[in-house]
Amino acid sequence: MIDVIAEHALTREDEAQIAKLLRASFPTDFGGRSFFQQRPHLRVVWRDGMILGHVALFYRAIRVDGQLIDVIGLGDIATAPQARGRGIATALLDRALAIGKDSNAQFALLFGERRLYDRAGFRLAANTYIRIDMTGARTGDVARVQSRFLRVLPLTGAPWSDHSELDLLGPLF
Repeated sequence: MIDVIAEHALTREDEAQIAKLLRASFPTDFGGRSFFQQRPHLRVVWRDGMILGHVALFYRAIRVDGQLIDVIGLGDIATAPQARGRGIATALLDRALAIGKDSNAQFALLFGERRLYDRAGFRLAANTYIRIDMTGARTGDVARVQSRFLRVLPLTGAPWSDHSELDLLGPLF
């Protein structure tokens, strides 16, 4: 069953289950947190007795070639190892994108490499982006990075330019 949970409404048990799921799914140390660098706005989770899948949604303004646009950032996409291959990640991604399409966001963005993202319609984008490094949930330097893993999906039909510089106005999703 899919639940959409506003960040402020997460229970302690939900947080603990998500933190455990992320720990089992990523080589990155999340420091016991239920999020990577910054808390998202919404969580989309798959429950079957416990949380078996997760997508974090960030509704955010970013700057593209000097213009502010609204985007949905997707992050911390994970499925419990014992539940993989059952379509959970696909269902969660579909639900997250439906939420994005119902918003004012022009694009959905994520950073990663999985066939799941290609099947959902995301395409690799070669943009340079500016972000704040928040490794270990600590504010670090501002970094300008040439994208290797940025994926973009238009939500409104607006065109995306791989030649535009992005300012994420904060950390990665």
